[in-house]
Amino acid sequence: MTEAVKGPASYFPSIEKKHGRPIAEWKDLIRSSPLTGHMEIVSWLKTEHGLGHGHANALVAHTLAEDKGAK
Repeated sequence: MTEAVKGPASYFPSIEKKHGRPIAEWKDLIRSSPLTGHMEIVSWLKTEHGLGHGHANALVAHTLAEDKGAK
C-alpha cells in the first residue's frame, strides 16, 4: 500500500489540474526568478501567474526546501 503524500507536495495534483502546467515547470519558473524571499516569490506567483496563496506557498516551500537540501 502506498503512503499518502503529505506536506506541500499534496497540493501538486490540484495545482497541475487547475493551472495546466506540470510541477517541474513551476519549479523552473521559481528557480529562474530573480526574487529570493519566500513570501516575495509567493506574492509574485499570485500576482503574475494567478495562483492562490495555498498553491503558491506550497510550490515555493517545496522548491526552496529541495534547493536547500541539494547544497
